Amino acid sequence: MTTSPTTTRLLQRQVLPIDGDTDVFRLYVDPEAAVLDADKYEVGSSRAAQNINSAQMRQSTSTGVSIHPDQILDREALALPAEARISFGSYFNAFPASYWRRYTIVTDVTLTLRIEGAGATVTVYRSMANGRSQRVETVTTGDDTDSTFTFDLPLKPFVDGGWYWYDVVAGEQDVVVRSAEWTAEVPEDRAAHGTVDLCITTMNRPDFVAKLLGQLGSTPELRPYLDEVMVMEQGTQLMSDSEFYPAAAEALGDKLRVIVQGNLGGSGGYARGQLESVRKGTATYAMMMDDDVICEPEGIIRSVTFGDLARRPTIVGGHMFSIYARTRLHSFGEVITPWRFWWLSAPGVFQDWDFSARNLRSTRWLHKRIDVDFNGWFMCLIPRQVLDEIGLSLPLFLKWDDSEFGLRAKAAGYPTVSLPGAAVWHIPWTDKNDALDWQAYFHQRNRFVAALLHSAYERGGRMVRESLNHQIAHLVSMQYSTVELRLMAMEDVLNGPYGLHELLAGKLAEVNAFRKQFSDAQLQADPDSFPAVRRHKPPRKGKDDSGVPGRAALLVRAATMPLRQLRSVRPTSKSNPEAEIPAMDAKWYRIARYDSAVVSMPDGTSAALYERDPEKFRDLMKRTLEIHARFQREWPRLAAEYRAALGDITSPEAWDKTFEPWTSGQTSEQTSAEASDRS
Repeated sequence: MTTSPTTTRLLQRQVLPIDGDTDVFRLYVDPEAAVLDADKYEVGSSRAAQNINSAQMRQSTSTGVSIHPDQILDREALALPAEARISFGSYFNAFPASYWRRYTIVTDVTLTLRIEGAGATVTVYRSMANGRSQRVETVTTGDDTDSTFTFDLPLKPFVDGGWYWYDVVAGEQDVVVRSAEWTAEVPEDRAAHGTVDLCITTMNRPDFVAKLLGQLGSTPELRPYLDEVMVMEQGTQLMSDSEFYPAAAEALGDKLRVIVQGNLGGSGGYARGQLESVRKGTATYAMMMDDDVICEPEGIIRSVTFGDLARRPTIVGGHMFSIYARTRLHSFGEVITPWRFWWLSAPGVFQDWDFSARNLRSTRWLHKRIDVDFNGWFMCLIPRQVLDEIGLSLPLFLKWDDSEFGLRAKAAGYPTVSLPGAAVWHIPWTDKNDALDWQAYFHQRNRFVAALLHSAYERGGRMVRESLNHQIAHLVSMQYSTVELRLMAMEDVLNGPYGLHELLAGKLAEVNAFRKQFSDAQLQADPDSFPAVRRHKPPRKGKDDSGVPGRAALLVRAATMPLRQLRSVRPTSKSNPEAEIPAMDAKWYRIARYDSAVVSMPDGTSAALYERDPEKFRDLMKRTLEIHARFQREWPRLAAEYRAALGDITSPEAWDKTFEPWTSGQTSEQTSAEASDRS
């Protein structure tokens, strides 16, 4: 039997932090021991035991041992003092074997490790899906001062999960872990790497996006993988005016292309990048990336490599770490629950995981392969073939464009993989409350659109009921602007799919203008903007109201609070708010007890005055019940209408018409040149 010719291809290399930021060291190298948490079957079915175990899992096992910044010699090399031990079983340097096993053609990998210094010991480990580790092989450098070791490692045992990694222990002398490479033999037709169009949508974050471009341009290893870096400039504070832009533009040179258009939101910006990439036809992939991120450029290379070697065209997404606490993993893998039709972490995933407190080797859940429905477009690689076949982004402005696209691709046979070792640092959405501000409109409308397109249930499962519950919670919380915006969103959904493109350019201004009439949407930064708090009478028996009520108490409040909204308002509440409620405690069951309250916002910069209005409550409740009843009746018809129109409204031709005000009479290259002239 003849063997097809193969070639060696680099899959992943050892990397260290670019800027020497000590906050992220634990994501690259780990000086701590492994202290594995309990297996879920050892914990058992007791809810109390499971809660205790979950709390224990989040407790730090760190002893405080660290590495010194001077140990990082360059992008790949780490110095190790005599008798010290270091593990590369870390987020960025362990090899995610189970993902390569499941989704790519790679069956075996070779680890090539170079050590400088005598007396060092190298041990290769593998883990199982349940987190247990096994020693694979141990070698020593002996008296050699420059040693190269190779380890041939099969991927066969990783069907459910698991990683490979290596630890290095110095002997009586200092050593240098000079480099490490994970390679594989691949067919010759998979030898050449693909290229990527990087699509970045920006609005009024000139310094942030200019710094990101500078970071990309100053990474020489990345440059061969870049076909073009397209920045969709949609703001009034232009990136070209940033002090960091000239250096970034010089570093990227002819790889950079700036496209100026109106504010069409994230979906409009990304769709423009997708359209330009498809029409240009020279890049293998288009990668969606947010403008307000710090990127690990090696993750882009890894994503392209994974996509090149995937069994079938595959969307390859990255993970999100918090830009404020940089070892905290905010998003590791997300799914859409079919019954609720809501996004959430995949089963078994712990949100906001801190690698500085508990490392990869000590954390069971990180070793099971996590399969996802979609990946957020803060970092997401999409094969051009997929865009050609299933169309571009839906015209949703923002929210649900990425998740809907993932579901659409999945239905067409194209999976999404959230790849460990590819990541950005981004503002986590837990630090926002965009369900209350102007974004409430887009959350509501776009979730309903996505559910109408993809829900497997005749009437969307729990969608309509859950929406009704949320409306009532906002109503009893005196969040009347949010209730109105959600009603507006549902009315626009009823108007049908072909109105989505028409709403894209102007809906945000309409929403913001509409909100201004409501006191709960009028944010004040100065605490003295509000009258002093004055209660009509002290709390009953001086009880504190900041505790978390039990289930029974919540059910009682859910039944009684809507009735309370019909009572007359206490006269004193009109002149003085009855309470100040911090954002962390601003739950419906607490706000609903007052006739007026000053409620702070999650970002800590401002607060708003909430005032109860029985007449407004009656009107909004009536309209809320009517429209939800209508959705319950008309869901099958609406679903059929949206599904029939999906191909049209995501087509390049439909997007061409939307972009026409900014493309008519000029080419994209002219638009880019005009932006450059202003810089």
